[in-house]
Amino acid sequence: MAEHARTAGWQPSRREFLAGSVALAGLAAGQPFAQAAETPTADKLIPGKSTRLIVYKSEPFEIETPLDLVAANRLTPADAIFVRNNAQPTWSATLAPAEQPQWTIEFAGLVEFPRVVSLNEIRALPQVEHEIVLQCSGNGRAMHSQLAPVKGSPWAHGAMANVRFRGVPLRTVLDKFEVRPNSATRFVTAEGFDAPGKPSDADFEHSLPLQDVLDRSFLALELNGKPLPAVHGGPVRLVTPGFYGTMHVKWVSRLRFEAQETVNYHQIKRYRNAYKPIELGAAFEYTQENSEPHWNMRVKSVIFGPGRGAELKAGRVMVNGVAWNDGQARIDVVELSRDGGQSWQRAELEKPSSRYAWHHWQLPMNLAPGKHTILCRAIDAWGRSQPLDSTADWNPAGYCWRGVDAVTVTAT
Repeated sequence: MAEHARTAGWQPSRREFLAGSVALAGLAAGQPFAQAAETPTADKLIPGKSTRLIVYKSEPFEIETPLDLVAANRLTPADAIFVRNNAQPTWSATLAPAEQPQWTIEFAGLVEFPRVVSLNEIRALPQVEHEIVLQCSGNGRAMHSQLAPVKGSPWAHGAMANVRFRGVPLRTVLDKFEVRPNSATRFVTAEGFDAPGKPSDADFEHSLPLQDVLDRSFLALELNGKPLPAVHGGPVRLVTPGFYGTMHVKWVSRLRFEAQETVNYHQIKRYRNAYKPIELGAAFEYTQENSEPHWNMRVKSVIFGPGRGAELKAGRVMVNGVAWNDGQARIDVVELSRDGGQSWQRAELEKPSSRYAWHHWQLPMNLAPGKHTILCRAIDAWGRSQPLDSTADWNPAGYCWRGVDAVTVTAT
């Protein structure tokens, strides 16, 4: 494969993809699933990944990061970043960035001058760098499942990372190559150079609002200062800071400028939030009329320390963690409660390096001997916050968990 990849103009066959799945492991007391014994460890599936990552599926990859590993670094290293692929090229796990095929991106649809632009032409343009929260919209599904059963891999807190992407603003590319959307354009639909596991399945694509794309999106070429790994969408990925990870389309090969949101299965039947609450345990049929896509991330906070179930010495304990949202309004407050939400204490909130990055916070607490449940919630400048009762957010796919975070510890 590497020899073919070095040949100029080569692109992998659309049939060169993996398919299938492996059994999921079990969930205990709201904690991440244990890795199934028959499933290879992450480092065996993806060279360079940490052996500690939790593998739910190997084909395509669904691999979570333990929360303590997420908390260990302000910038999540590549070996610890979670992986969620809907389909994956056979070369996505093993091909080094320098061996990637020569790449082109097509700009088509409602534009004045359709273009096919090479990746080398894009690389020559001015680039930007953004530190952002990268979060799968299934992050927190294990918490939804405690309210009522849900479908999908039981992500707990580790389908998220704080990373730096570097690349070329999409507006810069459009201006340089005179790709001018006309007045009827309202959406940009991104296609990746992957293919469904079975010919009968829908190909993967997503539509994004045109204005958000022009304001925020860029073609990412680097991750944490190095060429973007293939397993994370390299050589080029469409990244829109503040959006859920599913919208950061990997291996991007075509952008269509359109008047309507795509009716693709992955855009309409999956990756959506209902406008109205769904009854716990009920089925739900998503449509464009009753739901919205997973675009802007919801306000969220997570406690990093102390760890869940920790046994601590009674007295002064430093509680710390992170908070974030879609970057469209600042995080104003992070609050903690030890009495079930009846009263709250405000944490000290650090200013992040980017409005799209994690906001670190901390608060010292005096814990008397006994068991304590600590709650955490974030509130942004638009008044958006995390609910104590998440039943109204429940959905059968377990998407977009945003409830208050909770950690139970024992002080002795």
